[in-house]
Amino acid sequence: MVFDKTGTLTVGRPSVAEIVDLAGVGEERILRVAATLESGSEHPLANAVIERAAGLARYELQGFEAFPGEGVRGKVDGKEAAIGNRKIMSRLGIAMDGAEAAAARLESEGKTVSLVALEGKIIGIIAMIDKPKPDAKEAVEELKKEGLEVYMLTGDNERVAKAICREIGIEKYFAEVSPGEKAQRISMLQSEGRVVAFVGDGINDAPALTQADVGIAIGSGTEIAKEAGGIILTRDDLLGVVSSIRLGRKTMNKIRQNMFWALAYNMAGIPIAAGVLYPYLTLRPEIAALAMSMSSVSVVSNSLLLKRYKEEH
Repeated sequence: MVFDKTGTLTVGRPSVAEIVDLAGVGEERILRVAATLESGSEHPLANAVIERAAGLARYELQGFEAFPGEGVRGKVDGKEAAIGNRKIMSRLGIAMDGAEAAAARLESEGKTVSLVALEGKIIGIIAMIDKPKPDAKEAVEELKKEGLEVYMLTGDNERVAKAICREIGIEKYFAEVSPGEKAQRISMLQSEGRVVAFVGDGINDAPALTQADVGIAIGSGTEIAKEAGGIILTRDDLLGVVSSIRLGRKTMNKIRQNMFWALAYNMAGIPIAAGVLYPYLTLRPEIAALAMSMSSVSVVSNSLLLKRYKEEH
């Protein structure tokens, strides 16, 4: 069972937890630069920055360019600026210098950091936190009881992924996975002989949902994710993932039971109806027809017992 992180295991509404001023320009300046850049983005982290900067005037933005899984760049008030992770800073040739220690501390606390750079220098860090859903830990525990391996996929780095997984109870994860690599990770697990279910909610989860043996889309997610999912949870409830697995297994058990009893019933009844035991035992045509009807009734009745599962949950 592989979970996407943002919006699936977590609430999906990150908020700014801390702002670190590395250049002495002031938190307001850092926020204004960040909010100006993020105004061109639709990422959840961008929304968190814009929400925190509400009421602050933005600068003029020119030459906006987005790098999926990395960040964005552009000219803010005529000056080159960027916001994102280490990858975009490396792409733009901007040194981490004193920012690394502060970023590492924040990430070890489970916070996602966005580095804010202006004129080739990192001026600050905006740390955001996206809390796990209340039922995430319980859902993971229940899936483990079902004998499933649980993984998490995230674009965050190793430290953030480890902190989130520790809180939820997941031991295995893939960190720093770009949106385009999610389906590749699912394929990699499949190549190892695993049957993989993937749970996601976002636009970039659609390829992974399609690639997985079982794609489970969160009902509160995007329409594209729901189109790609084989199972759609009608509520934003991770325990629904557990229920779907258990219901699927119970359904397969019912199918096996019905196949066994239908075969046994017919293997015993058809020879008798054909007269194999004549004259010791015979079946009148009307009795044989009734017996066949009872076979169908027993199979349907056994299947209807699945309704009890719904009542229990």
